[in-house]
Amino acid sequence: METKIFLNLPVKDLNRSIAFFTQLGFSFNSKFTNEKGTCLVIGENINAVLLVEEFYQTFTHKEICNTDTTSEVLISISLETRDKVDEMIAKVIKAGGSEYRTTKDYGWMYQRTFLDTDGHHWEIFFMDESQIPEMS
Repeated sequence: METKIFLNLPVKDLNRSIAFFTQLGFSFNSKFTNEKGTCLVIGENINAVLLVEEFYQTFTHKEICNTDTTSEVLISISLETRDKVDEMIAKVIKAGGSEYRTTKDYGWMYQRTFLDTDGHHWEIFFMDESQIPEMS
């Protein structure tokens, strides 16, 4: 069996989160979807499980962070081109998310950042590994 990643994120309104990520072009695994949560498919072996806060709380004794004031995780996803990065940001804004930081262009990596409708921090980027400067 291949290793898979299931990143779990609390959400306030599951239907709103599903609508948001659907507008970004993501799909969901129906095997892991009910009224308490859904499995957002990011890649072949990478998923984000979006769980309503009350259900998420059953997995931890810790308080769910307030994403308005606290950073819990930075979720980074690579895309095929710079244009795809820009297209994703346009979809994010149209779907109700917000661009969080200014665009970073390092030459070899192009990065933009957004917050989803629950305030989770996502970084999307294009990287040309052949152009990474050598470390000195």
